[in-house]
Order: sequence, then structure tokens, then C-alpha cells
Amino acid sequence: MLDKLSDSLKEAVRKIAMANKIDKHTVDEIVRDIQRALIQADVKIALVKELSERIRERSLNEKMVLNPREHVIKVVYEELMNILGKAIDVPLAAQRIMMVGLHGTGKTSTCAKLARYFQKKGLKPAVICADVYRPAASDQLRQLCDKMGVPFYDGAELPEGKSVVGIVKAGVKEFDKHDVKIIDTAGRHALEAEMIEEISAIRKEVEPEQRILVLDASIGQQASVQARAFDDAIGITGIIITKMDGTAKGGGALSAVSETNSGIAFVGTGETVNDLEKFESDRFVSRLLGMGDIKSLIEMAEESLTEEDIDADILKGKFTLNDLYNQLEALKKMGPFKKLMEMLPLGGLGVNIDDSMYQVTEDKLKTFKVMMDSMTKDERNEPKIIDGSRVKRIARGSG
Repeated sequence: MLDKLSDSLKEAVRKIAMANKIDKHTVDEIVRDIQRALIQADVKIALVKELSERIRERSLNEKMVLNPREHVIKVVYEELMNILGKAIDVPLAAQRIMMVGLHGTGKTSTCAKLARYFQKKGLKPAVICADVYRPAASDQLRQLCDKMGVPFYDGAELPEGKSVVGIVKAGVKEFDKHDVKIIDTAGRHALEAEMIEEISAIRKEVEPEQRILVLDASIGQQASVQARAFDDAIGITGIIITKMDGTAKGGGALSAVSETNSGIAFVGTGETVNDLEKFESDRFVSRLLGMGDIKSLIEMAEESLTEEDIDADILKGKFTLNDLYNQLEALKKMGPFKKLMEMLPLGGLGVNIDDSMYQVTEDKLKTFKVMMDSMTKDERNEPKIIDGSRVKRIARGSG
């Protein structure tokens, strides 16, 4: 997520950590590095200048309670949090959520991701598709919901020419006993009057507690324009920024939203239904700076792993190849190796791991697993029984 920006900011943190002393020259050099990184990430120049002045002023003049290096890192961390603005909390409670946005933002798949988020939290979500203009949207959403076991409604049984408001009203009634009702509204190529009238009518009819705008991170600074327009129309309560894993402009989108009356609730970090992260500015900045995000890692483990994944023998101090095999399987459930590593606090060590190193590590782990697949359970449990003939058999089986 925002790899280029993160690498540049980690380098700035490394410079601070390695500096012989912190003086005006060092601070100016660090500020220039941060300016360059933020401008490349499409953050507004005026905002970058304002941030730079605050970092410079606080680093040199603020009373220190830490050593100079820790003080400057703390200032950079806090000021980056400030430009990202507040996070919006979507409660884990019964509610109706209306999703709005333009074409191409990933709104429809985000509805499925949001349903999955509530499902993992123990609530009963249901999805209502109110997009009558694009049949593919309904088919896509139905397929995603079916895979997750989430109820889906698109008013297919209603008479021909059914109104969008009628579909939503019937869907809300159909899912009366479900905790969270997620309404996917139709997107448009622009903020057209017809779309504004339609989403305003839906809001008036079902009175959704949450009105969430879905924005594509690649639009950068333009995120603030869309956010203001939708807020004026229906009073949005939160924003989800998608495609954070595939653009260099995500920093611009994040910071632009902070200039509106809204806040970010979630960020989309991949293509699967599990790739939706609750946005918390402190955790987000911590990962950008290479300081890790242990809380998110723990939460991910709790959501992904079962009691069966945690072998009782390991807790007793015994570790076999069977245990290693099970742990590799459990690790795979938690997501890509790179994503897990980003949550560990490596930045302070000056560690800069490029994508090729992650790939080499993943390939090696896959090779180990293939080798263990060629072994019997007894061989994995007691490797000392593996003689020459068994070694040959395992070698042939693992290629």
C-alpha cells in the first residue's frame, strides 16, 4: 500500500535515526525528503508547505521530553496524522448503509467487502442492489454474496419497470431481521442531476444511518471535489477509498478528504472480499514510516486463525515438521507475506525490503511446503526415520 511513499518516508526516518546530531541542517534535509515524497504522492503543495513548516518549527523549538532523534520522529508521525484527518467509525450495530459513488470506483465489489467485514465481526449482513442500469453489477454482486453466504436482493420478482426506490424499500422489508442492510446504488460517469435525485429519494425513503461515498485512490486531489459534491447532496457520513494497492496518488486522495467535512472509514487494499481495512490514521502512518502495526496483525490473526491452527504441542515446547507445516498453512490464511511483514516494526532498524526479496522468501516457503507434502505424517513428526530411500522418494515427489 503506497509503496513508493512509504519507502521515501522510511528513508527519512532512517536518516533521523542514523544522524550524528539533530540540527537545523539535518531537519531541513529531512523536511525536503518528506516534501518530495508527499508531492510525488499527489498531496496538495499548499498542504505540504504547511506540514513542512510545522515539522521544522516543532523539531527545532518545541521542548523535548525525548532524545532529539526520537523527538523529530514523533513530530513527523504526529504531523502526518494531522494531514490525514480523523477516521470515521462505522459501528458494529444494526443499521442501514447506503453506498454511493461514480462508475469505476469499485463501489459494487466494496459492498461485498463491507458485508464480509460485518460477517467476520459476528453480525448478519444482507445486500440490496439498486443498480437497474447495469445488469452486470447485479450479477457480480450476487456471485460475491453467494460465495460468502450473504443474502442478496435485487427486486427480480417485482413487476417490469420497477422503481429504484421500490426495489430498496422491498429489500429493506425482505431483510428486516438482518443486522446490517447494505444498499448498492447506481454509479454514473459524472455527478449528474438524475443520479443526485435518485440517491436523495432513496435516502428520504429508507433513512440510512450511514451514507458512505466510495472513491478511487487514483484520482488523487480530486477526491475532495467529489466528497464535497456528494456531501452537499445527501450528507455523507464516511468515505471508503479503494485501489490503494495500485496507485501512487493514494496520499493525495487521503489528504484531500481531510479537507472536507467527512472522514475515512475504510481503505480497500486488494481484490478479494477480505481486502478491506478499517482506517485508523495512527496505525496507517505507523506502517508508512516502517514502525509496524502490531494491533492490526493481531486482529488479522484472530479473524483468520482457528483454535486448530494453534497446535497444543507448540505451547508445550515441542515443535515438529508437522507443526511447521500447519503454521505455514495458517500463515497463508492471513494474507500475502509482504502485507504481514509491513505490520512488523522494521523501519527503526533501517531495513528496506524490496519486492524481489519478499518474492524470494515466498518462493522458498512454497518449496519447503512442497517438500513436506512429499513426506508422510510420521516422517514429518520424526525426521530421524528418514533413510536414503525415503530421501530419494521425497526428492522425486518434490521435483
